[in-house]
Amino acid sequence: MSRVVVTMNVTLDGVMQAPARADEDIRGGFAHGGWALPYDDAIKAEAMGRGMARTGAMLFGRRTYEDFYRVWPHRTDGNPFTGYLNGVQKYVASRTLTEPLPWQNSVLLKGDAADAVAALKEQDGPDLAVIGSGELAQSLARRGLVDEYVLLIHPLVVGPGRRLFSEATLAARLRLVSSVTTGAGVIIATYQPEPGGGQTREDTGHDAVRA
Repeated sequence: MSRVVVTMNVTLDGVMQAPARADEDIRGGFAHGGWALPYDDAIKAEAMGRGMARTGAMLFGRRTYEDFYRVWPHRTDGNPFTGYLNGVQKYVASRTLTEPLPWQNSVLLKGDAADAVAALKEQDGPDLAVIGSGELAQSLARRGLVDEYVLLIHPLVVGPGRRLFSEATLAARLRLVSSVTTGAGVIIATYQPEPGGGQTREDTGHDAVRA
């Protein structure tokens, strides 16, 4: 079976919103976009590269898919992630997008997103990666479909903002598998859910990601 691995930049107070750019996600009047950029270094880039190397496909929510598409197909700066992101198989959860999707190797998930991901997990192969796409990650967690979290915990507090683990998150116990601290003070911590350590539920909460 394939595994679902969620890789997420978060602040010390758990905010995941808009780590890369000031205008990335201003919902709710969020004014701290781009907070992760000052902490980028070689150790952080290497950790992201290792995660991508073991990935067979990527899972996107609509917002993150469109944001990535605006950037990566057009990069000519020799970034090592460009070729990977353009070439990898991409599955997209959306109720408003229609096929054909504009980015190469992109497939729209049919029907319920969590059901479609559960079916993908039944296939043998490398990991299925969620990078960003916080609402999709939350919906998959509610269905017990997340096998691993790689959290890049940045040493800053921003206050209000969208959080990976919100009040709607079901209780769960996680096991720390590994951790490394970058020169900039980012803790890259890998967690796996403990067997029987939480609950799952069949609900319609995940439908919110199908924008």
